[in-house]
Amino acid sequence: MPKTKKNVKSKSSTTSRKRVVTKKPVKKIRRLPTKRTSSRNTDLYNKKIIIVLLIAIVAFSLLGYIIYNKQKNTSIDDFKATPYNIVRPLVKPNVSPKALISPSTIKSFYNLPSNNRGTGTIVIIDAFDDPTAEADLATFSNQYGLSACTTANGCFQKYKMSANIPVNNNWAIEDSLDIQWAHAIAPGAKILLVEAKSDNGIDLINALNYVKTLPNIRSVSLSWGGNEFSTESSYGNSLINNYGATYFVASGDSGHGTSWPAVSVNVIGVGGTTLNLNLNGTFKSETAWSGSGGGVSKYIKEPNRQIVAKINYTNGYRATPDVSYNADPNSGYAVYDSTPYNGYRGWFQVGGTSAGAPQWAAINTLSNGTITNTKIYTDALVTNQAYFRDITVGNNGSCGILCNTSAGFDYVTGWGSPKTTTF
Repeated sequence: MPKTKKNVKSKSSTTSRKRVVTKKPVKKIRRLPTKRTSSRNTDLYNKKIIIVLLIAIVAFSLLGYIIYNKQKNTSIDDFKATPYNIVRPLVKPNVSPKALISPSTIKSFYNLPSNNRGTGTIVIIDAFDDPTAEADLATFSNQYGLSACTTANGCFQKYKMSANIPVNNNWAIEDSLDIQWAHAIAPGAKILLVEAKSDNGIDLINALNYVKTLPNIRSVSLSWGGNEFSTESSYGNSLINNYGATYFVASGDSGHGTSWPAVSVNVIGVGGTTLNLNLNGTFKSETAWSGSGGGVSKYIKEPNRQIVAKINYTNGYRATPDVSYNADPNSGYAVYDSTPYNGYRGWFQVGGTSAGAPQWAAINTLSNGTITNTKIYTDALVTNQAYFRDITVGNNGSCGILCNTSAGFDYVTGWGSPKTTTF
């Protein structure tokens, strides 16, 4: 019996010890979940740090991009010009442009006398070389029965700012538009085509500085422009001819917005309109063209002539355009160009505010050079209807008052299109 009890006691004791031993691992210490939570919090914290760092990187990158582009647009070195034309090749090569507006028709629409041929010289400044400019002008003149304008008879001259200038087809057709329609409006005036080495700012300034020294010129036509830049006012003197010629500059083809050099206080900015015709081709009405550039300059201060005229909404800065002219490609102009344009050559239908600048320049030769950037404001204030066709229908965007035409001056068509040569 004692042996049995001893065995029982030993078993009981062993069992008890085993239970104690087994209870310890069974007892759950709640530190493990705590460790998992801490690990999860650490992971979450690290992710937040990464997200913050990524946001900071993006923010600094964006800030750097903004600063870079702001700096990039502060110099003439970064300026690049665009010819303000919209080109539509006629469907068949070398097709006759009889269906398009003729020089005699456009002159009748704007009350320009057919017997006034103009006097003096029109200077046209464009970029790159147009090797067929004179030959294309001859084809155009023959088509419309205009007098010949050639180097041989002293009517046409081309001056290259560099001996080696590359050809650019978009600028070549701009040359054709400019010289052909300047000649169409004023066949008695001489034409000087000045070709800048390229479309960058410095090359164009060099061409402008050459022209400013020329005597015996009436008008200068610039059918191009580009984004404004903060130092643009420092180049104002390049837009003043030493002998008093007037500068006419296209205002742009992208609707509401400004461009240099049209915003310069030393030029007349030319916006765009649409000529609406009756079925028989006669004049019906003239409305704003939706592509006409216009607005308030970012950097050029308001000139005194606009302060006197009490132009609204300027906030002390230059308002553009000053005047307007037919620019809609749907009522566009026949232009002949044998330098291939996107695989085409021959007759084209061309629009854009670049069509108005050379024709206003030609009108100035019809008026013996009396059109100046100040004179058009004094004329408009005396009686707008006597000098301009006030455009009161249409818009060039959806920005409100600055995008809508109105009686008198507006930011789409300026004072309007010409009704006379007697300014």
